[in-house]
Amino acid sequence: MNSEMKFPDDENGQVLQQMAKQGDDLSVPREIDFAVIFPTEEAALKFALRLLKNGQKVSFSEYEEHDELPWQVLTHPFMEPTHENISGYEDLLAQEAEALGGRNDGWGCEVQS
Repeated sequence: MNSEMKFPDDENGQVLQQMAKQGDDLSVPREIDFAVIFPTEEAALKFALRLLKNGQKVSFSEYEEHDELPWQVLTHPFMEPTHENISGYEDLLAQEAEALGGRNDGWGCEVQS
């Protein structure tokens, strides 16, 4: 993958640019971990259940790094790490989480070379 690829000038674009510079082959699909944090355990579990009903793989845990949003749901879709895929999935998660008081808290994945 060419490390000179151009990405939109936003947080996701910057992360993808850095991954490409480090030699990650961004054309290789992989499991990407998206974090969403919530104010209550009940809200996080409702969100996780929605994802599970839609066939998504999820993890659930307490989240000590944020006092107001101490519950975390990780969802692990398998996709190609394109700016469009990541930003689109984050937008969907944000829309679903907002009604439950949650918000996105980043994403990550393993390097593929």
